[in-house]
Amino acid sequence: MTEAELIQRKFPIGPFAASANITKTELDELIETIASAPEKYVQVTRKLGDSDLRKTYREGAWNVQQLVNHVADMQLLHFFRMKRALTESDYKEITLVNIEGWAHTADGLNSPVADSLQMFDAITRRFVHLMKSLNEKQHEISYYHPVRKMTLNQKQAIAMTAWHVKHHLEHIRIALELK
Repeated sequence: MTEAELIQRKFPIGPFAASANITKTELDELIETIASAPEKYVQVTRKLGDSDLRKTYREGAWNVQQLVNHVADMQLLHFFRMKRALTESDYKEITLVNIEGWAHTADGLNSPVADSLQMFDAITRRFVHLMKSLNEKQHEISYYHPVRKMTLNQKQAIAMTAWHVKHHLEHIRIALELK
């Protein structure tokens, strides 16, 4: 695989880029992307067997099962970050986790995809409710992301969540050769 092909596999929708100005219409579209994501994951994983769940989108990458479990975990983390930002005035640097470590815990490797899909759906419904409730002042609450080396306001954090669910859905589609 060439370097260009590897980058395309790693970032099938491109890397995340935070837009400085997100309009109300764009924000609504981002929230809809997030709201509709759990059903898209259900559809793409509906009839998968164990061998399908072990497929990867590139050598050395997480398999489909790990990707689904990861997306549920990170949706919880994104929701948690927003709640902290809204309720703790001293929350200036986002909470980080060892995502590689999480992907390799017993539940990350082996828990049923159906459990993660239920978790993903429930958290997303709560998260979308919260996102839709934010006013303009709350949208501007920001924090620093030390891994990405950027400060994100809540609109940009919503954009990152929308990118994240689309990014890994494409990884699953590549692994299952659904493109």
